[in-house]
Amino acid sequence: MKAAVLFRTGAPLRILDAVEAPPPGRGQVFVALSHAGVCHSQVMEVRGGRGPDPYLPHLLGHEGVGRVLAVGEGVTRVVPGDRVVLGWIKGQGLDADSVRYRWRDLDLNAGAVTTFNTHALVAENRCQPLPDGVPDEIGVLLGCAAPTGAGIVTNELKPAPGASAAVFGLGGIGLTALMALAAAGCDPIIAVDVAPAKLQAALDCGATHVIDASREDPVAAVRSLTSGRGVDCAVEAAGRVQTIEQAFDSTRKFGGQCVFASHPPAGQKVSVDPHDLISGKGLKGTWGGASVPDRDVPLFASMYLDGKLPLERLLRDRYELEEINQAIDSLAAGSAFRPLIRL
Repeated sequence: MKAAVLFRTGAPLRILDAVEAPPPGRGQVFVALSHAGVCHSQVMEVRGGRGPDPYLPHLLGHEGVGRVLAVGEGVTRVVPGDRVVLGWIKGQGLDADSVRYRWRDLDLNAGAVTTFNTHALVAENRCQPLPDGVPDEIGVLLGCAAPTGAGIVTNELKPAPGASAAVFGLGGIGLTALMALAAAGCDPIIAVDVAPAKLQAALDCGATHVIDASREDPVAAVRSLTSGRGVDCAVEAAGRVQTIEQAFDSTRKFGGQCVFASHPPAGQKVSVDPHDLISGKGLKGTWGGASVPDRDVPLFASMYLDGKLPLERLLRDRYELEEINQAIDSLAAGSAFRPLIRL
């Protein structure tokens, strides 16, 4: 198999040929991947934003799609030939041990799932059958972007029709959340970013207003669009302490809720006014949109097939595995939506 491997934080991934995988053990599934997605989590890993990395050298990636080649003892959810979504959120099935691959005379570490590799040995509970009718490229997004972004809306915010909403950060998770807000009937839906292409994409995905945060104060702009009140719910997916604080400041008192999906660099702290909290505003992080893959992957696939989650609009940036570092750089620079890696 071929794999992109991190040997040192702050350095580019190395593309290795002839990486050897062990046979599937108990609770493990061996998958030939067709595509993988790149998330800001990988930017953080590669660039050391999570602090010291004790697992180097290791494979990475947590969102992909492929076909099952073989299964280990105890696996009952999938069989060889099945198309599957790979994701980091645990579903049903066995939670198998981490994997160790081999390259030349060197061990390569991996967790329960990796996707920046042509083949992957993954735990059964990170493997979800891909619903019929969903193309592989769309199936990738069901591994992380859709469960997290749309899950924030359907599982955590649960807005009523007509609720006002704002989304800060229009990458894969932010735009998917915006689509789900539109499907829920929210109005207005205010999208905030600094990239003109992403602001235009937000309008295409259901936003009623867009704010270029490089040109105006986004908090003041959101409040102006809501008669000074603030929005009922806000989603933050930009990956910065400042945008978490702005999204929270943009929500209304007495019931406004802000959920953030981003992970700023290790050691940074969010600052909020305690009076906002005792005034009934809520701020919380999310663990994958509180999604349950066995329930939510079929739900979001159905919403896609019904035209309620136009996930194809996220897939503007396609790369080969050999271009993985370019994909990571484009995502870090804010120019990419949700980079898709063809394997």
